[in-house]
Amino acid sequence: MKTKKVFIACVLAIASVFYINQSNAQTKAGLAEAKKAIAASNGIYFSSFVKNDANIFADRYADDCIILAPNSQSFKGRKGAFAFFKLGYDAGLRNGKFITEDVYGDGVNYVTEQGQWQSIDDKGKVTDDGKFLVLWKKTPAGWKMFRDSFSSNHPAAK
Repeated sequence: MKTKKVFIACVLAIASVFYINQSNAQTKAGLAEAKKAIAASNGIYFSSFVKNDANIFADRYADDCIILAPNSQSFKGRKGAFAFFKLGYDAGLRNGKFITEDVYGDGVNYVTEQGQWQSIDDKGKVTDDGKFLVLWKKTPAGWKMFRDSFSSNHPAAK
């Protein structure tokens, strides 16, 4: 009887280790997939301003997104993404750059991206820079920005 209990305990321990290793492999694969999708999306993001194409911009975001811009109300959903694009374009934004510093999460449904950004005008001059946190959501259409929060490294204009 005692031998049977030891055997069952050993089998359960081995199964647990296998499950944990399998789960870690899935997490690594999911996170790698998310990082690749984020890099691709970030590579397209500012082309929307170069081309004055709000659809490119809005397509980076989930349908239920919220853009949490500083010194402003939140911009919600696809309609909000279009409004935020117009606000940036009308302010002279024509290009920019994202520098991803890290991506956190399990890669299953959500991941968080942390990084730095730069805004560039039509003359190629950096007009602002700052930091961001973006919560990405895996949707049927792929990884999309779900919550976008950012701030400038400079004091607000008075």
